[in-house]
Amino acid sequence: MNSVDPPNGNGGGLARFLTLADTAEILHISASQAYALVRSGELPAIKIGGHGHWRIERAILEAFIEAKYEEARRLSLWHQSEWASAPEYSFDSGARDHSRTSST
Repeated sequence: MNSVDPPNGNGGGLARFLTLADTAEILHISASQAYALVRSGELPAIKIGGHGHWRIERAILEAFIEAKYEEARRLSLWHQSEWASAPEYSFDSGARDHSRTSST
């Protein structure tokens, strides 16, 4: 990972922004998967420089990870609930009972 001291001189700290490669390494995914997360908007990022290199703010990545944990927790609770096996009802007009039609 390319962690460098930020230019503000606080020394010993981690960089505020991460490259796609850094992000991929942290998440243990490929760089193309990290790029797909950014391109889809699921992982907010900014383009920096003339060549438009993507950068992800470390705090944003941490928030993304926390949101994924919360999503997994809620999904797990949903699957454990009594409503997980409830049938879904359709309110689609095409699903109406057409056995009673008026004849004119």
